Amino acid sequence: MRQMKLGNTGIEVPQNAFGALPIQRITKEEAVKLMRRAYEGGMRFFDTARAYSDSEEKVGAAFEGMREKVYLASKTAAKKPEDFWKQLETTLHNLKTDYLDLYQFHCADQCFRPGDGTGIYECMEEAKKQGKIRHIGITAHKLNIAMESIESGLYETLQFPFSYLSSEKDQALVAKCREAGMGFIAMKGLAGGLINNSRAAMAFMTQFDNVLPIWGIQKEAELEEWLSYMDQTPVLGEEIQEFIEKEKKELSGEFCRGCGYCMPCPAGIMINQCARMSLMLRRAPSNAWLTEAMQAEMKKIEGCLECGQCMGKCPYELNTPQLLKKNYEDYKKVLAGEVKVQ
Repeated sequence: MRQMKLGNTGIEVPQNAFGALPIQRITKEEAVKLMRRAYEGGMRFFDTARAYSDSEEKVGAAFEGMREKVYLASKTAAKKPEDFWKQLETTLHNLKTDYLDLYQFHCADQCFRPGDGTGIYECMEEAKKQGKIRHIGITAHKLNIAMESIESGLYETLQFPFSYLSSEKDQALVAKCREAGMGFIAMKGLAGGLINNSRAAMAFMTQFDNVLPIWGIQKEAELEEWLSYMDQTPVLGEEIQEFIEKEKKELSGEFCRGCGYCMPCPAGIMINQCARMSLMLRRAPSNAWLTEAMQAEMKKIEGCLECGQCMGKCPYELNTPQLLKKNYEDYKKVLAGEVKVQ
């Protein structure tokens, strides 16, 4: 496994990192055990966020007493200075540390700059001056925000959705970051669960010497799969490349990544699952998606208010109501036996 440098931050870690969003779904004991095993297996970079419910607390419990042995990154969605400082202090308390290796603006809807009127970037600078954070980063889902952030010269890292389904424009961000001396942190390397071949996903990442993938990990079996690549790192050979090209053709066009930023829905629709149901039915064992409970969730689409709130919040600028309707029609055909799935 390649040891890579995260831009000009001085952070050097294996190209295989831990995304701590999913651990909010398991117990503290399970999460601590999982992350300590990740450390034993060679992972050194752990990424969480204030928005991930109790994820920070679990990360803090896992690495209490061994702070200098790992790199900890978190995020803030604060839009006001008072919220920034409150969230930062909460994060430091949760992580049981007096500093963060990397603090990132979370799902930024603008490129924060000094003098932009929000005062938020100035907070980052002051926090760095005080030694509470060591590096300033930004996470984005929109290409124009990501590009502006790189060109601004204000950030040391960019976190952006990146997988073998990414467009050429998305891949161009990696080159831009390299030129700017910025680290590139790849989130959603499995495209929100649509990619189910971890070997191909890892092989794709190894093409880029400046990309650090953070894999969202919840189960021991998942972790062991990623850790196995520490010693036997997949290479993007002809066979895997052909597989990826086939996948890209199958998954071309607009699709929901399941990020959940559109939630909650005023009509109670589970958008982050229902808007990608057709793909999930074809790429995962279908029984789990055809239960009575899930049928009830899909039926809620009939009550869509067409309010547009989901579209306004979607970082990928999808026509979510339209996607919901298309998926619902397909779902009904599957239930009726008109369309066969796995």
